[in-house]
Amino acid sequence: MSSQEFQAAYTSIYSTGTFLLQYLKEFRDGLRIQGDESQGLQSIEDEINKALKALQDQKYQVAVIAAMKAGKSTFLNSIIGADVLASETAACTICRTDVRHIKPGETPKLLEYREGERKPVLLVEGDAGKIQQEFLLRTREIREKGNPDNTTRFEIEHPIEAISQLSSLTGFTLVDTPGPNEWESANFNINALKQTALEALRTCNAILFILNYASYKDNAVADLFKDVVENRKDFIAENTGKIYFILNKIDQKTERDKEIADVIKDLERELTGFGFCNPVIYPASSRQGLLAKLIQQEKATEKEIKDFEDFFSAKYAERDEKGRRVIPLPEEIAPRALQDSGILNIQETVIQRITQNSGWNLLSEVVAEIDKAAKAIEDTLNTEIKGWEMEIESLKEKVEEYRKRSENAMYKVESVKKKVETEKQILIQGFSQGIDKFADGAKAKIKSEIDKIADSRSANSPKPKKTPKIRQLPQPTSDNMGVGQIIGGIGELVLGLFPNFGKGLGQAFNLTVSLLDKLSESVPETFNNSVYEHAVKSEKLDPYIIRCKTKAEAEKIVKTINKICPPHIHNWWIDTQDELVREGTKIREELARRIQEDIQEISDELSNYLGDALEVKLNINSIQFPSFDFPGIDARIKDVQLAVVVGNRREETGRKSRCCNSDEVYYADVDVTENWEFFDVDLRQTLESVNGKIDEQISRNRQLLERVIDKQISADFRSAEKQINDYIKRFQNDFERVLKERKTKEAEAPEILARLEYQKATLIEYLSQLSSIRESLNIWKPVK
Repeated sequence: MSSQEFQAAYTSIYSTGTFLLQYLKEFRDGLRIQGDESQGLQSIEDEINKALKALQDQKYQVAVIAAMKAGKSTFLNSIIGADVLASETAACTICRTDVRHIKPGETPKLLEYREGERKPVLLVEGDAGKIQQEFLLRTREIREKGNPDNTTRFEIEHPIEAISQLSSLTGFTLVDTPGPNEWESANFNINALKQTALEALRTCNAILFILNYASYKDNAVADLFKDVVENRKDFIAENTGKIYFILNKIDQKTERDKEIADVIKDLERELTGFGFCNPVIYPASSRQGLLAKLIQQEKATEKEIKDFEDFFSAKYAERDEKGRRVIPLPEEIAPRALQDSGILNIQETVIQRITQNSGWNLLSEVVAEIDKAAKAIEDTLNTEIKGWEMEIESLKEKVEEYRKRSENAMYKVESVKKKVETEKQILIQGFSQGIDKFADGAKAKIKSEIDKIADSRSANSPKPKKTPKIRQLPQPTSDNMGVGQIIGGIGELVLGLFPNFGKGLGQAFNLTVSLLDKLSESVPETFNNSVYEHAVKSEKLDPYIIRCKTKAEAEKIVKTINKICPPHIHNWWIDTQDELVREGTKIREELARRIQEDIQEISDELSNYLGDALEVKLNINSIQFPSFDFPGIDARIKDVQLAVVVGNRREETGRKSRCCNSDEVYYADVDVTENWEFFDVDLRQTLESVNGKIDEQISRNRQLLERVIDKQISADFRSAEKQINDYIKRFQNDFERVLKERKTKEAEAPEILARLEYQKATLIEYLSQLSSIRESLNIWKPVK
């Protein structure tokens, strides 16, 4: 499906839905005139409105990830068509920034979101230059002051030129992800990148990895890709179609460099080696694309025009009749320069991907919802027509029998509810065990590293004091046993459908470097045997006490431990959380499918009874869970985090209630003790501190995930329950209305039947339009 076909289908669906709403309004107004409020039709109207709102508000997110200064901001600016994001020479992205599309002519804004606050802070509104300047000032302030306001993300509302002609993509958002987090640390924060990349893989419609032409083989890039792919090859394979790689800054190629085509082949081999099958790679010159767009739009500044002339115009030089080299004016070559930059090709590809998959799914679901509503109206009309045609006494009997059947249906719904509650509690147990597995593994590994340090101190050291007890990991019966198998012992069936759930959590948690080796490198004088032996002779020193000559040395030991351990613990938590969310989502979807099947069966029994009793063909009341009304675990986690923070502002800070987003969560708080002329670092205290931080974090995450699972599965059941309740009540209202009218308007039966038949004929036209739209969509159905 091309973006133009998508736009046409979008317009047709919205138009048909709007006409159907108007039809329903007129139908209800007619009933009100007759003294009936027609509450049974209110739910139908609500569902149509919800579907049309989803059509307008649906978000399409494209995440842009760069593992280094690869020209990410310039690339984003070239897609936006404005120099609004600070370039890499001025500042790096310190936290997520969403660029949300608004209509041309609306006022651009820069908003800042902070922990614990629902509403954003408006920083500035105006043109791109104003926003960029304020953005620069604010990011510098955050970097210099250490983020005292707990800023979590920025949002820029600005027209995005790439989709400016597609009103169907009004919810389009570019997600600018953090690069090296320089305001926290001068070191490259690979964990922050990894966490961002994994969240994008789970939630975004497309992911663009921006690579620098000059340094695409850097270790930082390799480390990121290795971490992202490890233990996720099946998941990556399922989502390969939404991952793109942009080889940026190709304008920096010199005559001595390899041809771009050869570089792309080399990069393909590299990416395939990491686990990305058949990677899609596009070369690009973002700066050339941005300047060309600005010149075409007549928005380029004098400096930007000069830059274009200095760096890009020369390759478009021509020879005049005398052989002299002539360089065309920037506005003359801007269209060709834009095409050559590769930006247009990338825009069209990404937009096509969104419309072919996420867009198609949305249109299909909205059509299904509107079609369901139209058929519900048709059932109401058929019921009324039949109610006016049959004998009144017979109608009374049908109404009483239907009441009994309805009560029995609701009893069955309650049985489904009890079963769902049981399934939910077992799923919560599964998540809890997965989190415990992470905690036990992390504690055990840190203890092992601490024990190695103590063992190395002296073979003749006194017997160490009792170290903190670490809860033992459950012993698996096979190498592949995971959370799913652990829960299986309870007799659960649902988690058994996903035997890989928890498999990744059972893998060994390892530090890539030895803590002992690192300490020996950083403070060799402290680990000198002669110093330690002297201390042992003078007093039987515990090997779990590291004795230093100066306080600075002791503090350096604590700093080294905090530099090595927290990033590894955080990295393993990222993997744990990723698996819990991915597999938990599958299980939640399976539970929803079972709820859907159970409630559908109850609904079908009622439909079949009504059809037989009234001798009329009724439509199936489809129990549906459209994705626009079915938020993922990631989205719900954010919602619950915010609710907890806002609801408990006085009891706890926002930072305490979040899932860990920083290595600092696991930093050990250890005091350096002065003992005569020595300064001591107690490794037991260090271990206790790290374990305590892990326990605090686990407790919060367990509560958070339990709350998310409870809310989501409960919401899934309530959705299905509401759909069948609305169905039952609607027919009950229809019957009562016909009975009431027949008591006073029996003589008007022919006129009433004629009006109902006319309304039915009009409705059939809408049903026919919806059928045609559905057939057209099926032609464009994406192939996985």
